[in-house]
Amino acid sequence: MLEYASYALVLLSLGMYVVLDGYDLGVGMLSLFAAVERRREYSELIATAWDANESWIVLAGVAMWAALPGLYATVLPGVYLPLIGMLFSIILRGMGLEFQGAASEYRRGWALLFGTASATATLCQGLVVGAVLSGLRQAGGVFHGGAFDWLTPYSVLCGLGLVVLYLLAGAAWLQLKSEGETRDRAARAGRPLLAGTVAAALILAFGLEVADPQQFRFDEPLRATLFWLAVTAAVAAGAYAWHGFGRRPDWRPFAAVVTAEVLGLLALVAATVPVLVPAGLTVHQASSPHSSQLFLVLGVGLCMPVVFGYNAYAWWAFRGKFRQPAEPPLPPVSRSLAVAPEPATVPDRGILAVTVRRILLTVLGIALAAVSQDVFGGVATWIDPVGIALLCTVALAAWITGDRRDQRDGAFDLPTDLPVDVPIDPAAGR
Repeated sequence: MLEYASYALVLLSLGMYVVLDGYDLGVGMLSLFAAVERRREYSELIATAWDANESWIVLAGVAMWAALPGLYATVLPGVYLPLIGMLFSIILRGMGLEFQGAASEYRRGWALLFGTASATATLCQGLVVGAVLSGLRQAGGVFHGGAFDWLTPYSVLCGLGLVVLYLLAGAAWLQLKSEGETRDRAARAGRPLLAGTVAAALILAFGLEVADPQQFRFDEPLRATLFWLAVTAAVAAGAYAWHGFGRRPDWRPFAAVVTAEVLGLLALVAATVPVLVPAGLTVHQASSPHSSQLFLVLGVGLCMPVVFGYNAYAWWAFRGKFRQPAEPPLPPVSRSLAVAPEPATVPDRGILAVTVRRILLTVLGIALAAVSQDVFGGVATWIDPVGIALLCTVALAAWITGDRRDQRDGAFDLPTDLPVDVPIDPAAGR
C-alpha cells in the first residue's frame, strides 16, 4: 500500500501546482492583452506568491523520482523537448517578473518576456500532459520512441486546452484581487473563457477515447460512481463560477474555478488508476522498493506542512484587494529662498558589478552546456549542439542587454557629484 501513498503524494503535489501556479500563469498571459499602463499592475499582483506556487512542481519532481522511478524513466526521455522548454520559460518568466519589479518604471521588454514566457510554459505543460495521456512507446518501463513522439494532435489540443483553463483561473483571480478597470475587464472575460474551457474539456474527454490506447473500465461500479460524481460536481462548480463572474462577492468565481479544477483531476484519476502511462505501465510496475517508499512517505510527508504553511502565510500576509500606493503630495514651494537643486546621482554599480555579472553568465553557460552533454548524450545527436547554441545565444543576449542598460544608467561614466552653485536672487522673497 505504500506505493499508493507515494502516488497520492505525487498527485497532491501536481494538483497543488496546477491550482496555484495555474492562476498566476493565467495572469501572465492576460497581461499580454492589457493596456500598456496596466501591465505592471499585473506583475505586481502575483509578485507576492508566484515563487511559493512553483515550489510544488519541485516537490512533485522529487517525489516522482524517488517513489515512481519507472514513470520517471519512461516519461522523461519521451518529453525532453517540451519539458526543457517549460523549464526555460519558467526561468525567463521569473527574470521578467523580478526585473520589472526592480525597475523604477514600466519596461516594455520585461513585461512582454513575462507574458510570453507564461504562455510558452503553459503550452509546454499541456504538451507533456497530452503526450503522457495518449501513451508513449515503452516496453518494460523503458522508452522506445523518437524525439518527437510527444507531438501528436491530442497533445496539441491538450496544450491549447490548458492555456484556456489557466486564462480562466487568472481571470477569476484578478476579479478576486483587483479593483477598478482591471477587475471589470477580468469579470467580462470570465464567462467567454469558461465557455471555452468547457468546450476544450469535452473535446479532450471524447478525444481521449481515440488517443488513449487503454480501455477505460467503467464497468466497475466504484470507478464509474467516483468518476460521474466528480464530473457532476465539476459541472455544478462551473455553473457557480458562471453566475459569480461580474457579481459580488468577488471570491466566488475563483473558489468555483479551483473546485472545478480539483474535481476534474479527481475524475481523470478515477478513470485511469492504476495505469500511469498507457497502455501498460501501472503503479506497481513503476514504484521503487519498499524502503525507498517508506523514506519518501516520511520525508515528503514532513515537508508537506512546511510548504502548505509557506503558501498559507503568503496568502494571509497579502490578503485583500491590491491597491496602487498613493503618491504623496508635493510640498509647497517657498518663494522666500531659492534652493539649489540636488545634483543628479549616478547609480553606484561600476566596473566590478559588470565584471561579476559577465563571469557568472560565462560559468552558467559552461555549466548548462556540460549538463546538456550529459543528459542528451545518446538520445539524439542534434539536440546537443542545438541546445548549446541556444544557451550561448541566451547568455549573449543577456550580456548585451545588461551592458546597454548599464550604459544608459551611466554605470560606465565617471561620477559627477560636484555641487552646482546657483546664485540666490535677493529679490526672490519679494
